[in-house]
Amino acid sequence: MTMRQMLFSLTIAAGAFAGAALAEDPAMYADSSLGKVLVDAKGMTLYTFDKDSGGASACYDTCAQNWPPMAAAADAKPVGDYAIIDRTDGTKQWTYDGKPLYTFIKDSKAGDVTGDGVKGVWHVIKE
Repeated sequence: MTMRQMLFSLTIAAGAFAGAALAEDPAMYADSSLGKVLVDAKGMTLYTFDKDSGGASACYDTCAQNWPPMAAAADAKPVGDYAIIDRTDGTKQWTYDGKPLYTFIKDSKAGDVTGDGVKGVWHVIKE
């Protein structure tokens, strides 16, 4: 194999690997005191908000400070049940099954689920 062929093969392999990484789900299920719940890449529990509707977020300003939206990179692509919405503040946010996803500022470590049931409108997503 020539050097050119080897570099071409490595470039194709790297591109395939990167494409595979981008196709992974942005969230996963992990154990908590409530059973298996949806978490982000850091293991922080993800929540939905009953006041969101039509796949759009209703959580801005103080709400978004307490319930940070699960940010999506500008080049992120939807995969499976996960989609991306444009927020009115110019950022992008992940959704699951049409519901915007958030973490909770009072969850201090992976596995915390202190936001479940807050004000009757915040909920974990159970497996």
